[in-house]
Amino acid sequence: MKKKDYLKRPIRHVDIKAIDATAIIDAMKEMSFSARDLGAAAEIYDRMLADRKCAIILTIAGSTSAGGCMQIYADLVRHHMVDAVVATGATIVDMDFFEALGFRHYRGTPQVDDRELRRLYIDRIYDTYIDEEALQACDRTVKAIADTLPPRPYSSREFIREMGRHLTAHAKKKDSLVQVAYEEDVPIFCPAFSDSSAGFGLVLHQHERPDRHVSIDSVKDFLELTKVKIAAKTTGLLMIGGGVPKNFAQDTVICAEVLGKDVPMHKYAIQITVADVRDGACSSSTLKEAASWGKVDVTHEQMVYAEATSVLPLLASYAYHRGSWKKRRHWAFSKLFA
Repeated sequence: MKKKDYLKRPIRHVDIKAIDATAIIDAMKEMSFSARDLGAAAEIYDRMLADRKCAIILTIAGSTSAGGCMQIYADLVRHHMVDAVVATGATIVDMDFFEALGFRHYRGTPQVDDRELRRLYIDRIYDTYIDEEALQACDRTVKAIADTLPPRPYSSREFIREMGRHLTAHAKKKDSLVQVAYEEDVPIFCPAFSDSSAGFGLVLHQHERPDRHVSIDSVKDFLELTKVKIAAKTTGLLMIGGGVPKNFAQDTVICAEVLGKDVPMHKYAIQITVADVRDGACSSSTLKEAASWGKVDVTHEQMVYAEATSVLPLLASYAYHRGSWKKRRHWAFSKLFA
């Protein structure tokens, strides 16, 4: 088989605006197990959207963007259903920015000879394929953006905003999360930004400019996201997966306390995860455990133990079609840093 034989069926991203899931979520509320948990989570998310004082932080870990949820995240930002984003570098760069440049993810299978994929320069995310040559073009685009900026340390938010600015002039695919967030003044933070195609691009940038170059300051990220929490006061968390993005967002409460600011715990919290608690982690603690650290109020919290691509479209569609977002304020947190 040739490379083109593997890369021929692009992933299609689900459109929550075209599918009204309110009826099935309402039915699931009366069921048991994970169905009832999802129904409870949908109610909490709708309550966040209806709370006029609440700012919502979306956290994303894992490969849901490559797996078909990419448009969901852009729609949540476009319709002011989230007000800040914390994500892995792969979510933002290797997946969203990558597709905005005109590249695609493709349907594949885990039942494949990975040595053959390597020979053809095809990367695999379980049952999804990516063209490695296209990824390297993405790396070079990140480098090209860095090359145009004044040499100094940047927060990931600052650099991703420059990526959004780049897309307004050069995007092959419109309405990516990075571009929409730039247009809507919604900050995106990647506390482990270099763990992605951005890292390769910035390494090449610094290699060519050892004395005057762009760098990423993760401490500045933490300070900036904490400023978002301080400005908002009342906050809700919508967490897809766990890990660094989840912990980074939760820790803003503690960081604000360190700065001498009295802010409340996150009032609402939802986590969709397949992580287990038996290793003492659940990819950075259960929500109830987070209450012991002073991070999350457990009055309105819900864990949903499910693979996110199977339940996030239902939850997001329910919230979109309920329409509570239509009366929300536009926080435009990026303007805090103008």
